[in-house]
Amino acid sequence: MKKHLLILLTLFSVAAATAQSRGLKIAYIDMDYILEKVPDYAEAKNQLELKAQKWKQELEQKKNDINKLKESLDTEKPLLTKELIEEREEEIKFLENDLIEYQLKRFGPNGDLITQKAVLVKPVQDQVFNIVQDLAESRNYDFIFDKSSDMTMLFSAKRHDISDFVIRRITRAAKREKLSGKELKQLEEMEKQEELEADPQYQERQQKLEDRKAERERIIEERRKAQEEKRRQYEERREQLKKEREAKRNGTKADKDTTDGADGENTSERPAAAEDAKSTSREDAIQAAKEERERKIEERKKQIEERKKQILEQREAAKKAREEQRNKNTKQQDGENDETTPQEENNQG
Repeated sequence: MKKHLLILLTLFSVAAATAQSRGLKIAYIDMDYILEKVPDYAEAKNQLELKAQKWKQELEQKKNDINKLKESLDTEKPLLTKELIEEREEEIKFLENDLIEYQLKRFGPNGDLITQKAVLVKPVQDQVFNIVQDLAESRNYDFIFDKSSDMTMLFSAKRHDISDFVIRRITRAAKREKLSGKELKQLEEMEKQEELEADPQYQERQQKLEDRKAERERIIEERRKAQEEKRRQYEERREQLKKEREAKRNGTKADKDTTDGADGENTSERPAAAEDAKSTSREDAIQAAKEERERKIEERKKQIEERKKQILEQREAAKKAREEQRNKNTKQQDGENDETTPQEENNQG
């Protein structure tokens, strides 16, 4: 235990020094899981288990034979001579020693079961070791642990587990011999793509891209809804202003928009403050200012037309007055001329 702790402290000390210069990359495998998933090893393991079952049956048979001899000796012991008893006891002892030797041979620390398991595991372990070395070099891993080893891993994030990737590498290595050149090339391209997708950093980058894309779509959707809401508010405000102008022209008070909606809700019951707040958007302000400016221009035109009309009327009145005055003066002169003519005639007479 102390040895493992010392190793861990050493590794993390190196990791801390490495992490200062670049990001620390760690992965792990589960050798037990890999062995279960490798087809060749699973088949060989099943055959070995069948052998182990046969060996256990042989052991049980030997134990039963020894027990029968012991029972027979106990039953016949009063009838046997000392020499026969000793002879049978030696036979039983020989069989017991043979049983122990057979058990050690099959199931002992160096027995057939352990040896043949090691023979089965070694090729897979070699493949895993080579694959791990390639991955550590190609992906710049700092550490790759074995979860099934004696080193205790208190926590291991699934995203750092490369066991499935190692299994795919082993399985495809067995298929390569049966593939043609074209199929082999396709397999290599597929492996490169899977290696890229299995890389935790690539997965993190892809996840960030997906998150950013989803965020952009959400923002675009919110903006679209906001624009639709502003457009709706603008149309409502425009309609309300139109009704107010028509009411002013007719000399009546503008009716509030009390028409019921599709769901039967009376829109006049909406809070006035909320409606006013919604209608004070920039577009509404621009439209209202435009309409007010047009109204003022129209009023100015009317005032100008009325002023022109007044000026023309004044001019006509003045002209008419001058003409009347001129006619009056002409009549007076004609009268004076008529009066002087008889006098002149008298004087001449």
